[in-house]
Order: sequence, then C-alpha cells, then structure tokens
Amino acid sequence: MLFTVSAALLFGVALALMLRFKAVTAAGAVVAALFGFYLASTGIAPTVNHAITGLFHSLANLH
Repeated sequence: MLFTVSAALLFGVALALMLRFKAVTAAGAVVAALFGFYLASTGIAPTVNHAITGLFHSLANLH
C-alpha cells in the first residue's frame, strides 16, 4: 500500500512538472498512464471516481 501511494505521488509530480514546462511527449503519456494506474490502486480511487462521475452528470444536465 505504501508503495502505491508513493508511486502515485511520484508520477503525479512528474506529470505536473511535464505539463508545467510543456514537455508532454510519448514519455509524458507513459507517465500519465502510470499515474492513473497507481492512483487507481490507492484509497482515494473511489473519491476520484465519484467526483468525476458527478462532474460528468453535472455537465450533461447543463442543457
């Protein structure tokens, strides 16, 4: 569990830096995929899922 949180944090920081400096390339895509993979393994995954689902439901009801 500790490794997945650390890995998610590491990939999240790497992705944020790549986005900040506009350095998103194929390596950036791999980092983003790994970040998502490790984030899904943490305890925050259900919260993120509910937040994204709620956001999409809100956007769909804007008509």
